Amino acid sequence: MTTSKEKSPWLAMHYEERPWHKVQDEYGSRTQNRLASGPYLASVPAFIADLQLPLDTELQALTEEAASELARFDAEVGHLTAPFAAVLLRAESAASSEIEHLTSDAREIALAELGERASEDAQLIAGNVGAMQAALSLSGSIDGAAILEMHRALLEHSNPGVVGHWRDQQVWIGVSSVGPHFAQFVPPHHDRVPALMDDLVAFANRVNLPVLAQTAIAHAQFETIHPFPDGNGRVGRSLIQAMLRGGELTRNVAVPISAGLLRNTVRYFDALSAYRAGDVTPIIRSIAYASFAAVHNGRVLVADLGSVQAEWRGRIRARQDSAAHRLVGILLRQPVIGAAAAAAQLGVSTVNAQIATEDVNLYESYSLGGH
Repeated sequence: MTTSKEKSPWLAMHYEERPWHKVQDEYGSRTQNRLASGPYLASVPAFIADLQLPLDTELQALTEEAASELARFDAEVGHLTAPFAAVLLRAESAASSEIEHLTSDAREIALAELGERASEDAQLIAGNVGAMQAALSLSGSIDGAAILEMHRALLEHSNPGVVGHWRDQQVWIGVSSVGPHFAQFVPPHHDRVPALMDDLVAFANRVNLPVLAQTAIAHAQFETIHPFPDGNGRVGRSLIQAMLRGGELTRNVAVPISAGLLRNTVRYFDALSAYRAGDVTPIIRSIAYASFAAVHNGRVLVADLGSVQAEWRGRIRARQDSAAHRLVGILLRQPVIGAAAAAAQLGVSTVNAQIATEDVNLYESYSLGGH
């Protein structure tokens, strides 16, 4: 069994010196500006397309068990008729956004998805829903274009200037506003991004690796490359969903892996740091544990939604095949809806849709996976 002192070896990134050209409108004290002048060190991640995964027996068993749980839950939910897929997708998107400290309630997110006035966080989470949808729809062919499309879906409304291409500037993670010299992590120089992303895509499309471990490493490599100026964490977690679907561990729903990661973000971020130092074990463990938590969260959420659906239907006095009963399923999937949109989805007139709304005469909110 692997101990805390043992590592699964991997190629650690190294560093290269790059010149720093100060931007004139950067601000800071004279001391800060002096310290943040001159060359800086940018990371140089290894190419991974042809590497073998260093999985010991214990780690391989853990990933196989987690993969089995994901597939089992996906099959369970896939046989249900209620609109659980849409709710689980929103749950995953909300949890992934919360890792980036973006929070909102179901109603605000639904308003944002409809293009209605909503909070900024709700609009950003709605963009994440779009990124997850793009990830699932493009999972059959994960290439650079697919990843760019996930990013476009995420930020096309909030930050359109950065979509459609890899970054063309140096970025860094940390509190410094004047330069990368004292950042917590400095991703590779933007000149290196295209080749590194081509290499990542090649690794992600291999078919001779355990899917869950492959997914964890691809995610960590993506976050290390940091190919965009903004949205890397959310797109990287969309990539997880794309690879799980492409690897056929999930076929029906987006299992809320991010909700599992959200339970221990310190472990998650520490695992990414360990990966960059050449140890793959923590990130594989982190994704495996998040998978177990995701299945638990998903089952609780599905049970709660089933109870809500039964309660709502119990309040309706109309016949079982009425528009009011059909509207319940729509409301579970989309908590906010207008009469015209309801009419279109129900296939009835706006007047009859309004009558159905009055027959239902309820509003409930439900959790987005924070169990």
